[in-house]
Amino acid sequence: MKKYIIALLALVTLWSCQSDEDYEDLNRDPKNPTQVSEAFLFTSATVSLGDQLATPNVNLNVFRFLAQYLSTTTYLDEPNYNLTNRNIPQNHWSEIYRDVIFDLQNAKTNIMNNADLSETEKSARIGQAEVLEVYAWHVLVDSFGDIPYTEALDAQQFPLPAYDDASTIYGDLISRLDSTTADLEAGQGFTSADVIYGGNMDKWVKFANSLKLRLAMRLSDVNPSLSQSAAESAISGGIFTSNDDSALIAYQGSFPNTNPLWEDLVQSGRSDYLAANTIVDYLNDLNDPRRMYYFDDNLSGGYVGGIYGGSNSFPFFTHIGEDFRDPTHPGIFLDYAEVEFYLTEAVQDGYSAPGSAESHYNAAITASIMYAGGTQADVDSYLSQSSVAYDGTEYRLGFQFWIAMYDNPFQGWSVWRKYDAPELNVAADSGRPVPLRYTYPVNEQNLNPTSYEAASSAIGGDDQQTPIFWDVE
Repeated sequence: MKKYIIALLALVTLWSCQSDEDYEDLNRDPKNPTQVSEAFLFTSATVSLGDQLATPNVNLNVFRFLAQYLSTTTYLDEPNYNLTNRNIPQNHWSEIYRDVIFDLQNAKTNIMNNADLSETEKSARIGQAEVLEVYAWHVLVDSFGDIPYTEALDAQQFPLPAYDDASTIYGDLISRLDSTTADLEAGQGFTSADVIYGGNMDKWVKFANSLKLRLAMRLSDVNPSLSQSAAESAISGGIFTSNDDSALIAYQGSFPNTNPLWEDLVQSGRSDYLAANTIVDYLNDLNDPRRMYYFDDNLSGGYVGGIYGGSNSFPFFTHIGEDFRDPTHPGIFLDYAEVEFYLTEAVQDGYSAPGSAESHYNAAITASIMYAGGTQADVDSYLSQSSVAYDGTEYRLGFQFWIAMYDNPFQGWSVWRKYDAPELNVAADSGRPVPLRYTYPVNEQNLNPTSYEAASSAIGGDDQQTPIFWDVE
């Protein structure tokens, strides 16, 4: 379903005015209806968001490079953080605004106008769309910093919307999630159109609260009061309690409904990607049981990662694990291991949460290893190591959190920025450090210069090394 978005009308019609409805009717093709169903829009937005977070395609995003989980063989611009040659920030920006947020807004409008739905069904479906829209907005903030928000969907402001302060947006997103639970609990939402939970509304409530916990813990260093109140509210409202709760996209075995990893690793027939030496070396040092899941055992001498940002020969380095080359491999929005790592920090920071920080840390690692096909014996052996066992430090927490986010690379990059762990490599070919954000799209500089200049000044400069507001020392 992810390619269905291509068939939708150009998004500029969201802002266009109909001057003569009768005239428009005469020019309307009955085989290509302009009214797209809310179910279609909801599914399309869900998969577009999941694809954008999961894909390794360098034309779309480079999160697996930014977290240094993968490197490349010969095309070195992107792992060396030259992101403008392919307009990667522009593509990311456009994909989230156009193919996710605008579709979800249209879906909400169609839901409200659907006379065949009960009021409780409308509320539940709007709640599902709202959770995903909040998710999309937070991805944009965590990618760029200040972004167009309050005016972004206002037709009267197009194409010159003002940018909003990123921290203010975060506060509003938390408020929106506060209001979502009642909608999700009101009735039955999307079912077959829901490629995450198939209409299980109890799990949607947990997803909303777990997302709120993520946003809350992002704020722990910059707004501890809001962080604590939001985190405690999320915990009391009900969050993920096992791997069965994780928010995953159920991809299918035939194109175009396949995991985008398969498309670039297998279907393309190319050999561009390798496991990066950054993560391979760390996992080798820890004898981490997830190696056999994360990586392919294609070398006789063990696991050897490609030099991050350097030129690498495909046959001589470790490849990506077999599971990731399966077209049905799930895409991850938010998983149980991530939630347990947030609970670890919450308890360490003195927030009201059940259990000890150590128990949550152990549960997070256990969930990650079990999801990767490990056993309880693997878990026990791993946690018994002094270099792995809980020690109460933010570095140890961040290090293990980063390992666990291997298949959720946007979060892996965010974890590294938040916790400054682990130490990542300088890109071999360019000597550049890891970016702290995407720079704003060139289109914004050219088409919305006044707002762009104001935003650039507000965040401290439109530079890859300007941190997101929650990324503090």
